[in-house]
Amino acid sequence: MAGLVLVFLSLGTWQVQRLFWKLDLIARVDARVHAEAVSAPTPADWPRITATSDEYRHVTATGTFLNDRETLVQAVTELGPGFWVLTPLKTADRGTILINRGFVPAERRDPASRAAGQTAGETTLNGLLRLSEPGGAFLRANDPSGNRWYSRDVAAIAAARGLSDVAPYFIDADKTPNEGGYPVGGLTVIAFRNSHLVYAITWYTLAAMSAGAVVYLLRQRRRA
Repeated sequence: MAGLVLVFLSLGTWQVQRLFWKLDLIARVDARVHAEAVSAPTPADWPRITATSDEYRHVTATGTFLNDRETLVQAVTELGPGFWVLTPLKTADRGTILINRGFVPAERRDPASRAAGQTAGETTLNGLLRLSEPGGAFLRANDPSGNRWYSRDVAAIAAARGLSDVAPYFIDADKTPNEGGYPVGGLTVIAFRNSHLVYAITWYTLAAMSAGAVVYLLRQRRRA
């Protein structure tokens, strides 16, 4: 029982450390999201991009959409089920960047049904830098040969669409309206599960209960 007290105290302290780490992460991400947009990373910066330092960074990029190579990725948003529209953006000095232009419902999956939103010519957009989501979704693997996508897997999408010099990240476009109303941008959900305080309280409570049991057992032994 005395050993359990030490174990529970260690686990509680570990959760407190995780709590402060999570709060710092949330604060840093919030600062990135609301900061002034900076230029998207160049190819020289790609090897140094990490989730800790770059995910959800507010960035801007200029280029030309390759609308004939867009990819639809299944999505469920506040607007209901449908698809994310990922379109390659060919830039002059930042390679090709996959842009999550936003959400379309199933009845708008055909590009012809939203032709007004197929932006042509050079364009500049702002959004949030996101890291690749390899593999697929829970219990559903991406199927490039069947053109069924459940996650925004940059490398797999680039290979399927015959793209080269592709950035290892994608950009969630902001809510700037597109012609015709679709795709709908600015639907990025930024939420971090933070149950560390509950876990810490649980472990410390178990430590207190175990300590109480130790005291009880010692008293019983002394009486005996």
